[in-house]
Amino acid sequence: MNQPSHRRQSRMRPASIALEFLGSMNLAITLLVAIAIASVVGTVLQQNQPYQDYIIKFGPFWFEVFNTLGLYDVYGASWFLAILAFLVLSTSVCIWRNTPNMLREMRNFHLNIRYKSLKAFHHKREWEVEAPPQDLQNALTGWLRGLGYRTRTRHEGERYVLAAIRGRYSKLGYFFTHIAIVVICVGALFDSGLPMMLREASGSLVPETRDIPASEVPAISRLPVSNPGFRGSVNIPEGRSANMVFLQLREGYLVQPLPFSIEVKDFRIEHYSTGQPKSFESDLVIHDPDVDAPLEHTISVNHPWIYKGYAIYQASFSDGGTGLTLDAWPLQSDDIKPQRIKGKVLGSTAIETQDGPMTLEFIDFRMFNINPVIDKDGKEQQKNFGPNFTFKLRNASGQAREFENYMLPVEFDGRLTLLSGVRESQAEPFRYLHIPVDAQGGIERFLHFRAMLFDDERVRTVAGRVIGQSMGQATLDEPERRAEVVRSMLGLIGQFRMGGFEAIADRVAERVPEDRQE
Repeated sequence: MNQPSHRRQSRMRPASIALEFLGSMNLAITLLVAIAIASVVGTVLQQNQPYQDYIIKFGPFWFEVFNTLGLYDVYGASWFLAILAFLVLSTSVCIWRNTPNMLREMRNFHLNIRYKSLKAFHHKREWEVEAPPQDLQNALTGWLRGLGYRTRTRHEGERYVLAAIRGRYSKLGYFFTHIAIVVICVGALFDSGLPMMLREASGSLVPETRDIPASEVPAISRLPVSNPGFRGSVNIPEGRSANMVFLQLREGYLVQPLPFSIEVKDFRIEHYSTGQPKSFESDLVIHDPDVDAPLEHTISVNHPWIYKGYAIYQASFSDGGTGLTLDAWPLQSDDIKPQRIKGKVLGSTAIETQDGPMTLEFIDFRMFNINPVIDKDGKEQQKNFGPNFTFKLRNASGQAREFENYMLPVEFDGRLTLLSGVRESQAEPFRYLHIPVDAQGGIERFLHFRAMLFDDERVRTVAGRVIGQSMGQATLDEPERRAEVVRSMLGLIGQFRMGGFEAIADRVAERVPEDRQE
């Protein structure tokens, strides 16, 4: 009988050790400190930005280091979720082990305690009183009850025991505090997209990286309607609706369908005198197949609409359909006559270019653009750059470049220029072309100068004149060498007009030895 019992206790010992470890205070404190440090990192380092922004900020080496550590999405990193899960397990073990004893202690008056045990207490006092024990017990009982204590008494022969308890429910703070930690951590696990991460790890979910319409996103990049928790966004123009949102995931995105559609009925915005937005609100209509009539509600900043567990926030705003009349000049030809294009934001139009037919997609129009600038005293000031519009130029194969053009000249280093930005994908920052403005406030001088660069005969004449002014008589007497220099200059001008100084630098790096480059 003893041997099987001994073996059973030996088998249980590792489990007891594991429970003791999981329920220890030191482990819980260590996990809480680790989560606190990770949260500080996630607060200081802006999360879920395009990877190109991090590369520009930290450089290739540290970008890879931070990316390996998962610091660009701390709250969704596997190590952070593991710490959260371990903390949930540890706290749950604490609750499971200590709550029964705590509840028993709340009801236990310890009437069986002995005199020796009382003398062993650190906090104790002893008195000798000349009074009958029963009368003394009754007097103390009434006094303690008057102070709010619950009392119990016990009498065995000459031994009288009086026990009093007050504030026993304060011990529930331990229970509710630990329950709160578990609830918060479980909520964090759901909010971090743990099911989505597991699906991605199994290969059943792949982020979409192409810039394609939502209807063309494949099923492997879509999430189910029953997804328990997510945080996504979608742009809805005024008067239109949407029944899905997009979830940013590293350099790609996922599509999350909704069980209802959200319509933006009206949008209102107020501005400060500086042009910065003061407040904005939207009148929404929800069309739910489970409800007979549409539901209407107005949301504003920090005042969402909670419907069926979905919190609908107004995160930002953009244009919903402003009409635009544009003049377009091709920068790869000598044509100085503009092409008139008409359209509206969120619409598209087909145009003919030197590279074939393309589609011009108007994305956004902003009346005010407040950007930081450095004044003459070296202090940062906020300045309104004026209106701008964003568009995409998509070729026949579906590939697109995104552009951002400012409509008013902006002063840089005492010179007025028009800004035209371009980027290959949303993961990249805009690279801006500064087009100089002439004395009349237009770009005609720039256009005429650019047209002259495409006039090879004029460029050849100017090149010959420059050679004659800068080189000696020996060079002038060698027609072949003179022609070779002119051809070289024509080649450089051709490189410049198609690719700018970057193209010239690439040509020099390709043809000139490194020790002869300056």
